[in-house]
Amino acid sequence: MQYISNEKAFQKLGDIDELTEDKVDEVVKEFLEDVKQGQIKNKGWPKQFSAYIVSKAAVNAYTRILANKYPNISINAVHPGYVSTDINFNTGSLTVEEGARGPIMLALMPDGGSSGQYFDKTEQSTF
Repeated sequence: MQYISNEKAFQKLGDIDELTEDKVDEVVKEFLEDVKQGQIKNKGWPKQFSAYIVSKAAVNAYTRILANKYPNISINAVHPGYVSTDINFNTGSLTVEEGARGPIMLALMPDGGSSGQYFDKTEQSTF
């Protein structure tokens, strides 16, 4: 959320108690419309990597929504780090094995573990 500079989007996605799928969809639709109209800068969206940032904020919001909707399932978001893969022309600083540590840790978490959280590699972090 720290990279979402559009105030309206920040308010909608940051209000955890009132967060709904419809609100996330509204933010994404508004962003897409602003992209089509060439209004990213004027509407306060991130200037660099805007689609990436907004999509990750939406995924993180859906993580919290699903965790609330299904309390008996551990649902978390994880950023594996900058992993060296074909998608980044193998420029990442982590090996695939290193990048897999966080997702594997979460997959093997015992029942009753963290849910609705964001992990940066293997460390719980803030959205």
